[in-house]
Amino acid sequence: MKITEFLKKELQGWQSYEITGLVTVFVIIGINAFILKDSFAAVVNAVCGILYTIIAGKGKISCYFFGLTGSTSYVYLAFMNTLWGNMCLYLLYYIPMQILGIFRWKKHLKKESGDIIKIRLNAGERCKLVLAGILGSIISIIILSYLNDKSPLIDGITTFLSILGMYLTVRRAIEQWIIWMIVNGLSFIMWVNLIINGTKAYSTVIMWGVYFILAIYFYRQWKKEIDKADKNL
Repeated sequence: MKITEFLKKELQGWQSYEITGLVTVFVIIGINAFILKDSFAAVVNAVCGILYTIIAGKGKISCYFFGLTGSTSYVYLAFMNTLWGNMCLYLLYYIPMQILGIFRWKKHLKKESGDIIKIRLNAGERCKLVLAGILGSIISIIILSYLNDKSPLIDGITTFLSILGMYLTVRRAIEQWIIWMIVNGLSFIMWVNLIINGTKAYSTVIMWGVYFILAIYFYRQWKKEIDKADKNL
């Protein structure tokens, strides 16, 4: 496939209100970074992370290029703030899984639009997902408490649920957005608390807030598409 053809497919499907919202968020991040002297890593992470989430929500494989850049920046931020769970999550899991995601998504693209084919888990898989989420979160919290993590409860829950969320992302399953709603909401609270205690990462807080809204938005979009596909079977 030629680069121009690839780019054309990747840019299809954008609504004017989505573009307006994206530009608005980036302007806010830019103004915030200038006035509050935010860290460069936080700004890069926020911009790339938001682009990754939106493009992934649209089912475009190019999301992973932004995801890899944003994840690298987040590893640095987590390290500087002793969030060992989040740091290990991004370094040892997110980055390798995003590389895997590129190859897995490439096998399930619609020829006409270049979007991925989206799926829904069955009842049995959902039950296993819930049990794994509860048990894994408890174990993560215990481990991070022993490692003197600054926020073992939230960091433990978000770390393990993010593992499940990334797995579901690579599988192209709609249930990922429910996981991301929980992860993004708790991460927003965690970073607000860090800022209250002196951490300069304001763009990261904005990023998690936007992530939370996008998770709700794309859950509804994916549900409509999957429901429509099921009716046509």
